[in-house]
Amino acid sequence: MAAASAVSVLLVAAERNRWHRLPSLLLPPRFPGLFRTWVWRQRTMKYTTTTGRNITKVLIANRGEIACRVMRTARKLGVQSVAVYSEADRNSMHVDMADEAYSIGPAPSQQSYLSMEKIIQVAKTSAAQAIHPGYGFLSENMEFAELCKQEGIIFIGPPPSAIRDMGIKSTSKSIMAAAGVPVVEGYHGEDQSDQCLKEHAGRIGYPVMIKAVRGGGGKGMRIVRSEQEFQEQLESARREAKKSFNDDAVLIEKFVDTPRHVEVQVFGDHHGNAVYLFERDCSVQRRHQKIIEEAPAPGIKPEVRKKLGEAAVRAAKAVNYVGAGTVEFIMDSKHNFYFMEMNTRLQVEHPVTEMITGTDLIAAGEKIPLSQEEITLQGHAFEARIYAEDPSNNFMPGAGPLVHLSTPRADPSTRIETGVRQGDEVSVHYDPMIAKLVVWAADRQAALTKLRYSLRQYNIIGLHTNIDFLLNLSGHPEFEAGNVHTDFIPQHHKELLLSRKAAAKESLCQAALGLILKEKAMTDAFTLQAHDQFSPFSSSSGRRLNISYTRNMTLKDGKNNVAIAVTYNHDGSYSMQIEDKTFQVLGDLYSEEDCTYLKCSVNGVASKAKLIILENTIYLFSKEGSIEIDIPVPKYLSSVSSEGTQGGPLAPMTGTIEKVFVKAGDKVKAGDSLMVMIAMKMEHTIKAPKDGTIKKVFYREGAQANRHTPLVEFEEEESDKRESE
Repeated sequence: MAAASAVSVLLVAAERNRWHRLPSLLLPPRFPGLFRTWVWRQRTMKYTTTTGRNITKVLIANRGEIACRVMRTARKLGVQSVAVYSEADRNSMHVDMADEAYSIGPAPSQQSYLSMEKIIQVAKTSAAQAIHPGYGFLSENMEFAELCKQEGIIFIGPPPSAIRDMGIKSTSKSIMAAAGVPVVEGYHGEDQSDQCLKEHAGRIGYPVMIKAVRGGGGKGMRIVRSEQEFQEQLESARREAKKSFNDDAVLIEKFVDTPRHVEVQVFGDHHGNAVYLFERDCSVQRRHQKIIEEAPAPGIKPEVRKKLGEAAVRAAKAVNYVGAGTVEFIMDSKHNFYFMEMNTRLQVEHPVTEMITGTDLIAAGEKIPLSQEEITLQGHAFEARIYAEDPSNNFMPGAGPLVHLSTPRADPSTRIETGVRQGDEVSVHYDPMIAKLVVWAADRQAALTKLRYSLRQYNIIGLHTNIDFLLNLSGHPEFEAGNVHTDFIPQHHKELLLSRKAAAKESLCQAALGLILKEKAMTDAFTLQAHDQFSPFSSSSGRRLNISYTRNMTLKDGKNNVAIAVTYNHDGSYSMQIEDKTFQVLGDLYSEEDCTYLKCSVNGVASKAKLIILENTIYLFSKEGSIEIDIPVPKYLSSVSSEGTQGGPLAPMTGTIEKVFVKAGDKVKAGDSLMVMIAMKMEHTIKAPKDGTIKKVFYREGAQANRHTPLVEFEEEESDKRESE
């Protein structure tokens, strides 16, 4: 097979989906633009390369939602897709969607999705002419792009030289400075000794940012606020960078407090053309990772937008960039901006740009069909990343089954980008993102309203998610006003993480009614089979209307048990007494789109909610929000205490023990680092919860620890002995 030059098959479809407005009907003056109707005009496109080789089969060297996303576009274009998968992903959605799928090894990404040789071999076996890397994994790996070229396989992305120049942050900053793009002060040199890095940090002045020179996604990135913590943060950044990118080199740069993170989508072709597709604001982050993005950036004036775009194009042209890429800037309160890095791939948040420009950023390798002036911006779009994580526990990632998953309906202005289905597992081995919820509307306020409405319809049971957190965030007055910056979540932490309020008594009545009606449905089914004419619940017995009796029920709201006296009335209604108040309750269950709904009236106020009862928990999802009420379990069946062995820490999640810093007999102080765990592609340092002496360390480096298992045991203190005697 003849070697092919690196080509762009990542975008150029600027006219694939062009917005066309239809005449508006019955437009209420109070809501201008809210009810405008838009349709897509599909453009027939060729999926070709500048080498003239038609692509009929493409291998997607990735997993999850981005693999599914590429496959959908490939299918529209009549191109066959080839999936690769690890043992952990054998039954995943992207495997089912592909025309062909090949196993490439064990769950750890270094033995599967990061194995260049295995992926190239699959491409040859399947006769795929091209490889699409998605984002993450090998998407910004110059060696992989070069290997594809050597093997005569088209790498769907920029040329290796651009990946090299932009992928190494120190090199990219030098190139940008020479191209007249403003950069942040820092050290990007080759001397990686601890002493050299520490000296430059002191010269630049704390706080500083340590960054892995390769990759992105917040991996290998640490903020250092004082000289005392520099060494520990440096070692942590290096370990994470090595795990993520197989390169532990770092750079140091000045950390700008409360900046905005604004990035510009660019596209270049083989004819020397480059354009920008406007900017996205990605300021709202946790753990240096984006959580919600929007396009265009709020509060950006047209003249600043133009300067941003032109600077991004200069950056792209400086490295002869081909394909879709993102130039990232930090911006201060006066809208001065500085080059941060360039991502030589699709970004997770690329759909918001697609929504405001009517483009598809996945396909084609032809000449850019539009000039800069012809690319127009329409409306406003948000993307909310739905993660398996616990915001109340420092956004700790989680893993487990999606026992229940229901989403809002997808339509031209609502996209759900996901790689999982109900019943699938969120794996401990990979990123914990479940989906991207993307919405579009005619203006920012309308888009924000649509985002909140859609989030309420995104219902997940089985593991912790950040959906309620996203609802709080999108409803925060400062976010509504567009006053966003990278410290937004820490600054508004208390308001965004509102402590759980006690459920209203009316909600407890709804939960009780749902439980009763579910019991009744099961009893009716049983008595119908057993022909039990004497059951008080049997509708066929004719006796139900003649019976009235009271049942005592206990439900658990958070940590509080709530006693409810339920009287079954002759007319089929219920009287429910909670403390000193009585409620008249009436309702029924019905099914819609494979879900059970509770239609309920409490003291004459009607409501409708999705009802799910799993194990010992009642879930109610409605337009007002969600509530979760437990059914108490007897103490003898309760799970063991979560306090650990002799006050020792527990594993916050299932993961691999990367480093162990202590051994039996060591004396430690509260806050000392005991060990480091790697889980969900992130590093977590386990610290001592108290002063004490280590009695036993339960895990060695490289071992797998399950969630909530003890990691170390402390010696029993004298005071503890006295208390136990």
